[in-house]
Amino acid sequence: MKFQIDKTDGQARATTLTTAHSTITTPVFMPVGTTASVKSLDTRDLTEILGTNIILANTYHLYLRPSPEVVEHFGGLHGFTKYDRSFLTDSGGFQAYSLSDMSKFSDEGITFKSHIDGSTHHFTPQKVIDIQNALNSDIMMILDDLIALPATEERLKLSVARTTKWARESIVYHRSKQERGIGIDQNIFAIIQGGVSQTYRKISANELCEMDFDGFAIGGLSVGEESQAMYDTVAFTTPLMPKDKPRYLMGVGTPEDLVECIDRGVDMFDCVMPTRNARNGTIFTSFGKLNIKAAKHILSDEPIDSECNCHTCQNYSRGYLCHLYRAKELTYFRLASLHNLHYYLTLMREAREAIFAGRFQEFKREFYHKRGV
Repeated sequence: MKFQIDKTDGQARATTLTTAHSTITTPVFMPVGTTASVKSLDTRDLTEILGTNIILANTYHLYLRPSPEVVEHFGGLHGFTKYDRSFLTDSGGFQAYSLSDMSKFSDEGITFKSHIDGSTHHFTPQKVIDIQNALNSDIMMILDDLIALPATEERLKLSVARTTKWARESIVYHRSKQERGIGIDQNIFAIIQGGVSQTYRKISANELCEMDFDGFAIGGLSVGEESQAMYDTVAFTTPLMPKDKPRYLMGVGTPEDLVECIDRGVDMFDCVMPTRNARNGTIFTSFGKLNIKAAKHILSDEPIDSECNCHTCQNYSRGYLCHLYRAKELTYFRLASLHNLHYYLTLMREAREAIFAGRFQEFKREFYHKRGV
């Protein structure tokens, strides 16, 4: 991976990272394609209409179905999906923890039951690297010990210690495989844990950032804590991370979260919110959220957002989207998802432009002003 900082404005950064499959400019939002598919969208939607250069897929889900062997048979994720740009795969640890009715953590890894058929499986740091090698993702996330918040100090301490142990095992294993010609073009990111504790975030960051990872993520947030606590934790953690490597905040979040955390030095984001909320009738706009289910939209010939130039806003009315949602037409999912993702991607592009112009704080004020905040 090649990485460079193009411009900074305060703590906000505009950077460029290049993988074997694409060049990615940041700040960047990565659409979530959990099972190698961004829900309701195909590859043409992602490349030609939305112009994405990186999406996220999930190791846990692809391990269970269709299996790493099936994906590898088709040439990895790129051959399987025909999406020829970059993939980031998370380790699956969060899903093993959250979706299993029986998950057990030990110093060796995570034992869990499949949410599909109840079969028992075991993830170790080495195994999730093997799975991601088969998927041939461009960026692999290590297995980490994620915990819900609030958490006891004892549990935070154990989480940080385990995450460090697993990170060390992961990087040694990955580099040894690269020496044997496996995963040469794949990059590996570590995940900083520690809840909202500055003490444990500092311990985790200091231990992990001494290792030879290609990038670093902030994990374990947006899991029950208040927004301000998350922002304060990000603001504390990013200065502890290397300046010359990508910074990724996992699983976050709302448009407000993205703007606030760009301001605190984060480069990369992912979240299911744009597509999940779209399917549930919530549309993101420049003036805030819109409930497309509302009766007031039935006769509206306005676009979702008059400031938006996405495929949906340029071609369809609120009235039509309202009808599609109420009629449970599948076309609604695609059109609403296209709009919401376009909104997120445009927000990232405008943030980058503001950083280059040295006006990120003005951009942030305008963002909130449009929302009446």
